[in-house]
Amino acid sequence: MKSARHVAVCGPHEATPEEQALAERLGELLAVSGLTVVCGGRGGVMAAVCRGAKRRGGQTIGILPGTDPSDANEWVDHPICTGLGEARNVVVVASGRVVIAVGGGLGTLSEIALALKLGRPVIALRSWPLDASLLSRAGATISEVATPEEAVNQVLAVLSVQPTGGAEL
Repeated sequence: MKSARHVAVCGPHEATPEEQALAERLGELLAVSGLTVVCGGRGGVMAAVCRGAKRRGGQTIGILPGTDPSDANEWVDHPICTGLGEARNVVVVASGRVVIAVGGGLGTLSEIALALKLGRPVIALRSWPLDASLLSRAGATISEVATPEEAVNQVLAVLSVQPTGGAEL
C-alpha cells in the first residue's frame, strides 16, 4: 500500500441515512480509483465508507481510539489500535494525503481543523460550512462539493494521479 494513495474520510459516528449513503458511494468510488480509505474505523460514516470500499474490492484502514482491534467495524482490513481516545483524530487526518469530511459532528469539525493545521487538502462533502475569508487569512482552503463523484474527482486532481481500479460504476 502506497501512502500517496491514502485518503482520510471523516464523519459522524451517529450519521444520518443520507450521510451514510454518501459515504458508502464515496467508498465505492475511492476503491475503483485505486485509493485506500483511512478512517476512524468504527460506526456511522466510518462503517459506510468502508462498506462501500470493500464492495468494490478496496482496502481500508481503521485508526481506532482504543486498544481492542475487535472494536473496528467489519469492513476494516487493517485495524490500528492507538489507545489515544479522540486524540486519534490527529492520526486519522495525518495518515491521508487528502481529507474528505462527510456531514459532521464536533469530532468531524475537529478533524477538519487538524487537517488544515497539518496542511492537508480538505474536501467537504455536505459538511461544515466554514467562512472562506477566515480560512484564507490562515492560509487554508476547503473545497465544498455536493456529490461523492465530485469529491473523488477533486482527490484525483489534488493527488495528480490516475485511477488504477479500471472498473466502471
